Amino acid sequence: MGQAARAAWAFPIVGVVVGAAGGLVFLGANHLGIGLAGATLLAISVQVLITGALHEDGLADTADGFGGGRDREQKLAIMRDSRIGTYGVVALMLAFGLRFSAINELANSLISTSDEYDQTVSNTSAVAVTLIAAGALSRVAMAAVWYLLPPARSDGLALSCGKIPLASVIAAGLVSSLVTFGLLDGESWGVTIAAVAVAAFFMYALAKRQIGGHTGDVLGATQQIAEIAALLAISAVTVAI
Repeated sequence: MGQAARAAWAFPIVGVVVGAAGGLVFLGANHLGIGLAGATLLAISVQVLITGALHEDGLADTADGFGGGRDREQKLAIMRDSRIGTYGVVALMLAFGLRFSAINELANSLISTSDEYDQTVSNTSAVAVTLIAAGALSRVAMAAVWYLLPPARSDGLALSCGKIPLASVIAAGLVSSLVTFGLLDGESWGVTIAAVAVAAFFMYALAKRQIGGHTGDVLGATQQIAEIAALLAISAVTVAI
């Protein structure tokens, strides 16, 4: 079993670190007087830099393969190609657009209801909390899809990394649930977990139908879709309130 598979329980911790980095940048930018839109873009940019755009690359390759391939073999060949195609570009544009919209809408909704300095600071911090929660939960979705699907290729990174043990997936779920339960209110917590679960199932069903298994790109795409689902869920609940 590969080291990555054995370390699956720690995926949410990585998400917490990445989310916290983005949250701190958002708070710093906002404190310096940079607008909410600029602070949001800076937060997303830092997250991309920390991960080396690994998950974004997976999303683009998956979109190109699933969208442009005629059969399973061609889809896998396209996903292995380092060049990016139309489907990949569109997927990245939509992903970044949805992440930006969710975070920016959340920030605007929270801060527009603040009538005192202390409340404004608290509500701004809630944006950072949202990034942490989304980062943690989205990586549990990635671990779950990894566990449920076999490697799609007879060679490659996915096969060499091995299969995640069920205990690690459960541990990752518990870690992320405890972390996010402490960060989010009850309604936001429940809705967000449900949204991430739906996103994970969607990617599981899509990858199973398209290529019969998972690849590293599929796991990266899963993280992105699940993170977007989490951000939209938290934003929707907050705005509704």
